[in-house]
This record gives sequence, structure tokens and C-alpha cells, in this order.
Amino acid sequence: MLDPASRQRLFGYEQAFEHPVTCWITIGLAVLLSLSFVICLILGRTGKISPESGKELLARNKTWALLIPLMLLPILAGALWTMLGVLVLSLLCYREYARATGLFREYITSALVVVGIGFITYAVIDNWYGFFTALSALGAVCIAAITVLTDRPKGYIQRSALGIFAFMFFGFGLGHLGFMANAPDYRPILLLILFAVEFNDIAAFVWGKLLGKRKLAPRTSPGKSIAGFIGALVSTTVLVTWLGAFAFAGSEMDHGWILVGLGVIISLAGQLGDLVMSSIKRDLGVKDIGTTLPGHGGILDRFDSLLLVAPAVFHYVGYWKGFGIDQPVRILSGG
Repeated sequence: MLDPASRQRLFGYEQAFEHPVTCWITIGLAVLLSLSFVICLILGRTGKISPESGKELLARNKTWALLIPLMLLPILAGALWTMLGVLVLSLLCYREYARATGLFREYITSALVVVGIGFITYAVIDNWYGFFTALSALGAVCIAAITVLTDRPKGYIQRSALGIFAFMFFGFGLGHLGFMANAPDYRPILLLILFAVEFNDIAAFVWGKLLGKRKLAPRTSPGKSIAGFIGALVSTTVLVTWLGAFAFAGSEMDHGWILVGLGVIISLAGQLGDLVMSSIKRDLGVKDIGTTLPGHGGILDRFDSLLLVAPAVFHYVGYWKGFGIDQPVRILSGG
């Protein structure tokens, strides 16, 4: 039976807007989304953009109008819904990856990845950090070992490597987002991360368009420039330092240089995560991993930055203040 503290954290939506940063980001996203539709309409009516570009921009805005509530509502509703939301995101990302790489044809390996993601979610909900961290090694070992039982040496390295890569990134990597919800103040932290990651992408694009001449990694991602990389690094660090002062007010994180470090980590990890997925797409010879999100490609194309941001931020913030260390642990397994 859950204790009152765990029940409130997992299901308590009454305190959804208790923290000012949660209110600011929620209202800010609603305003920005509304403005984007107005700007799109004005640009189309005045002929500033072509009809094709207008349709693409409108499609992107409509997708954001769907994505923003889908990201906000679980976080606001309670920690359990946040954790389950991360589970759904992990499975959807893996589904696109498995189809793009052909791993979905390997039923045993694919099933092991899905089961591993399930165990990750169990450890997250249970607030069992020891099991959560152990699963990174146990999952990789199980995939490598059980895949051998198919008795097909040809292609073994590729099958097991694709499976371990998927488990580590989509299961264990994204699982850190869910584990953050074990902290009582998870809402402003998660919203800060999500907002900063998307801002980082936009800043890299804008600075790249304005000043980008020298390419960052032309064979991996031809559209990315050094100016965009540096511009996003500076812009995102400033944003996180400012907004983080409110999100982490009164905690061990509430120091300028610590928040600067957080901003640098989010920007670097976000841009590197994007490059990792770009490299995979170039290797596969595809433009987008999926077509689920009109104007954006697939779900994995939209959330690739989080693959590295989630674990990097978790351990950085965890070093200073921890996640869920002051909450009941092993609430399901009864430790």
C-alpha cells in the first residue's frame, strides 16, 4: 500500500501550478503557439513566403499544437503519468528506430529491448535507483547473451549491437527523464529541460541562418554550422542560467556558476544528440527516421536531443541535489 507521500507525488495534480516556473513556461508556450499561427497567417497573406512553405509551416504549427499538450498534461497530472508518458515516448522512439534499421524483423532481440524498457519503467516508478542503474549493464548482457541462442552467427554483432544501442538510448537514456519525477519539485525541472532543449534547437537554426558560413559536420548534418553551434550554446546557457535561478531557488543548484554549467550541458548534449541521430540517418540513407509528425519527420527526429540531455542533466543535477533521495524508496517492491 502506498504511503501518503508517495500517493501525493504519483497522483497529486492539485499542486500542478504551485511553482511559478511551471506557470510561466505553460503560459509562455501557449502564447508562443498562438503567435506562431498568427505569424504564419500574416506571412501567407502578405506573400512573404511561398504557398509550399506556408503549408509546411502550418503543418509544423499544427504538430506543435498537438505535441505541447501531450508533453504538458502528464507532467502536470502527476509523477506516475509523467513516468508512463516517458515509457510511451521510449517505445515510440524504439518503434521508429527498429523499422528504420530493420531490427523489428529480429523478434527475440526486439522483444528483449521492449521488456528491458518495461523493467526500466518499473524501477523508475518504484524509486529503486540501485535496480535502475544496474539495468544498464543487465540489459546489455541479456541482449548479447540471449541473442546467441538463435544460433545464427552471421550478423550476430549487428543484431546485438543494434539492440543494445536501442536499449541504452531509448530505454535507459530516456528513462532518466522519468526518474526525475521522483523528486517533489520535478515539474519546473522537467519543463525547464524540455523548454531549453527546444529553444536550443531554434537558436542553433537562427544563428546558423544569420551567421553560419562554416559547417560544423557537413557530412553528418549539412545544415549545421559552427556559428549556429556557438550561438545556441551561448543563448541556451543564458536562458537556463536565468530561468534556473527560479526553478532551483533555495536549493544547492541555486548558484550562478552551477546554473551556467547546467546550461552548457543542455546545449552541448542537445546538439550532440541531434548529430548522433543525423549520423544514423546518413548511415541508413534516409532524411527522416519516421513520418509520424507532419513537418517534423518522426517522433525520434523531434526528440533526439533528449537522448543525451536526459542522462547528462540527471547526473549533473543529481550530484548537487539528487532526485527522490528524500522520498520513500522501493514503494512497489517493498524494500
